[in-house]
Amino acid sequence: MTPQGPMLAQETTECSACKGEGTVFKEKDRCKKCKGEKTIEEKKVLELYIPRGSIQGDRIVLAGEADESPGQEPGDLIFELHEVEHETFHRAGSDLQAELHITLAEALTGFNRVVLTHLDGRGISLNVLQTPNQILRPDQILKVPGEGMPIKRSEVMGDLYLIVKIEFPEDGHFENEAVAKKLRELLPGPKPAIQVEDIDEVEFERDAGLEGFGAGSGDPRAGGEWEDDDDEHEGPQCAQQ
Repeated sequence: MTPQGPMLAQETTECSACKGEGTVFKEKDRCKKCKGEKTIEEKKVLELYIPRGSIQGDRIVLAGEADESPGQEPGDLIFELHEVEHETFHRAGSDLQAELHITLAEALTGFNRVVLTHLDGRGISLNVLQTPNQILRPDQILKVPGEGMPIKRSEVMGDLYLIVKIEFPEDGHFENEAVAKKLRELLPGPKPAIQVEDIDEVEFERDAGLEGFGAGSGDPRAGGEWEDDDDEHEGPQCAQQ
């Protein structure tokens, strides 16, 4: 092996005086505001226009409003829209969704009233007429065309979907047996009795949940979660080598 002497390497660094620009201003010629830095910090009020119908993730670009650097064109200032969750409405595209809370009596007999306040302050009124065999059921969906969000660059509006939520009477509301009997006479009766030879009257718990259903068994269906996994029903497969 041949011995080698000391090796020299050349390295290029930025000039600390001119910062690589090739020019240096004398102290007396420097700008009093920027002190020779060629840029200054300032606050600027920008006006941002958000088009009607804008959605989550839309971007609004203000051209040339980014930070400036000497000898370079300023970049753009980009805003990305983020929708704040609303306490009443949920949005998907141009459609809106909200819960429609009604009483049990309204579900059975109909109603005519303002059901919610829209985003623009208008009251949305529904006239639901009671007709034979036409009652409102829990989680039934009423679609109101044209009462959703605006669609960008058009005069068309999305739709409003109302999910029926029936508020049942509080416990003890029908303490009067005469009222309870009247209800039993008005409402449909139970289905025909199940015919069996042996009958066992059992105790029960009110307001039970499914948290304890199959607890500790290791069964994937425990807790009321019935999963339909296609992989579990596939036949045996050949081992790979």
